[in-house]
Amino acid sequence: MRVLLAEDDAALADVIARGLRREALSVDIARDGATALERARTIEYDVIVLDRDLPVMHGDVVCEALTSAGALTRILMLTASAAIEERVEGLALGADDYLPKPFAMSELVARIRALGRREMRARPNVLAHGDVWLDPARRRAGRGAKELRLTNREFALLEQLLVDPGATLSAETLMDRVWDDRIDPFSNIVRVTVLTLRRKLGDPAVIETVPRAGYRLA
Repeated sequence: MRVLLAEDDAALADVIARGLRREALSVDIARDGATALERARTIEYDVIVLDRDLPVMHGDVVCEALTSAGALTRILMLTASAAIEERVEGLALGADDYLPKPFAMSELVARIRALGRREMRARPNVLAHGDVWLDPARRRAGRGAKELRLTNREFALLEQLLVDPGATLSAETLMDRVWDDRIDPFSNIVRVTVLTLRRKLGDPAVIETVPRAGYRLA
């Protein structure tokens, strides 16, 4: 799942981003509202975590611009105020959820996961294909009765493949959905991660390579 974090407090943004990445989420950071809006218009994010009090362009303006344009990305607004009036205003602008500061990282992760499941096509809580299964909320995955120890990126890559088991995902698509803007676009990280994930999943092979197209579940 790819998340845009719009937060002008650099220290807080880094703490949040590290926490989300530990949960196998890909995170891009925008320090102001204008940058957040530009990124949201060019990159398909699953969820936008939007601080309300942003410089350059207020979070309310960003939220209204996205929702009025028909954007399907879910928006979770953050605010330093716990006032009910603030929450009502944010939700009236089209935000899908609202979280006052300070908050627990576990709650933020749970809310992001919940919003990510609210897609045009409903996604089950536990993804499965054959004997391979993955539980995003509990950060667990396995094959049959055997639970697997996966890195954050292996977990996220397997999750993307399990969302639509019949689809072939290109390396570019996987890089866009699993990694964030810190990755070198010319890296072979996708191929390497697929190889290590295949090895952990064991035989018979679950992930197959489609020549000149990408990867899919067998």
